[in-house]
Amino acid sequence: MREAASGGMPISRPVIGFWRGAWLRVEGHWTWYRRYWTSNIYSSGLQPVLFLAAMGLGFGSQVEPGAATGGLSYLHYVAPAMLVAGAMQYAVGESSYPVLSGFKWQKDYIAVTATPITPGQLLGGQLLWVALRLLLTGMVYALVALAFGAWLNAGAVLVVLVGVLTGVACAAPVMAMAASTFDEGQRFASLFRFVVMPMTLFAGTFFPVEQIPVALRPLAWISPLWHGNELARGATLGGLDPLPALGHLAYLAAVFLAGTLVARHWFYKRLMV
Repeated sequence: MREAASGGMPISRPVIGFWRGAWLRVEGHWTWYRRYWTSNIYSSGLQPVLFLAAMGLGFGSQVEPGAATGGLSYLHYVAPAMLVAGAMQYAVGESSYPVLSGFKWQKDYIAVTATPITPGQLLGGQLLWVALRLLLTGMVYALVALAFGAWLNAGAVLVVLVGVLTGVACAAPVMAMAASTFDEGQRFASLFRFVVMPMTLFAGTFFPVEQIPVALRPLAWISPLWHGNELARGATLGGLDPLPALGHLAYLAAVFLAGTLVARHWFYKRLMV
């Protein structure tokens, strides 16, 4: 509880429900976004589409259907995984420097928590906003990929939801990292260089993990992106049994929950002073 500067007496503040406080934070993001959405149209819409065109249509035209692609064209094989990989990259980006900025540079988190919104509600609003942005981006990607002929069935709808789940599963621990960072130094640069990029390349996005050395496969298996890729391909290409699918969902949920709990601890520790 905050204390008054004059006498050290606690300041009583109105209490609002968790979801009300979280949605107020989302409303604040939306107020900004609806005015400046053109400033990030590339990262939120065009970039995934350009990657799909380059890898699925350009490079993919040189890849013959075979055992690695399940007998399907490379466009069909790579399209669902690229949606999920794009969601992961966007979620990590939005959960690193922008979150640290709320504590350190712009310090808008301090202003927000001076209102009845608690640090926990602030965190919930951040995660909800990332999820909504991922949903919007995924829908744009899915529609453009449909024009490319990348989907075999209506499972593309589930692929969008898998992208959202994978994205927030990655966002929560990165928000925890941002909340516990006081001097960023090389932390975020190392995160993108040694975690995000290798995970994108070697977690089954562009080729099966069975094609990397056996000793390195566990690194792919523990990454949230591999679980998201497996779910996405299973949703639109088939071949994924219910039990493994539940295992992938449970893993992503566990990563999200653990990251959220750690992030919540640091949000309260840093803002309730």
